[in-house]
Amino acid sequence: MTGHDIQTLATRLLGKPVDALDPEEHYVLKTMQARQPTSRDAADIADERATFGERLADRVAAIGGSWGFIIAFTVILLSWMILNTDILGHLGLAFDPYPYIFLNLMLSMLAAIQAPVIMMSQNRQSAKDRVAASLDFEVNLRAELEILRLHHKIDQGVVDRLDQLTQQITAIAQRLDGPARTA
Repeated sequence: MTGHDIQTLATRLLGKPVDALDPEEHYVLKTMQARQPTSRDAADIADERATFGERLADRVAAIGGSWGFIIAFTVILLSWMILNTDILGHLGLAFDPYPYIFLNLMLSMLAAIQAPVIMMSQNRQSAKDRVAASLDFEVNLRAELEILRLHHKIDQGVVDRLDQLTQQITAIAQRLDGPARTA
């Protein structure tokens, strides 16, 4: 196939000229022309496009949203309270006695840092979902266009066979009419 064939496919299957095609439509027609698969892995594409900050945000969100983090954080909080209340409190060395003002400050700072990082990760997940939707569209479009091509091919085969049958019927009718006229 040539570049002209992409124009033909665009016009015949999509009803648009090549310059009016969306990038996804153009990609699908190019893969059809090259007889290559259209499908691609959305996760791979999103990972290729990810910056260091986005990958870091994903890691922080994955850790911060896990049961391991919740359990470890609970153990640390309980240890802090026991250490400052019971152990160091009895010795008069508690550096953050009840109501744990320093602990509250640390928790507030953690929340202030963790919330935007989690939001960055959610934004990245939204971007991944958009990439996945775009790739799904490409695959669906390719399937639809290939089905249209098959319909056209079958329809053309039916038309060709009907033409052959019409010619055969005409030839038979001429042979049958020929001897009847001479008699």
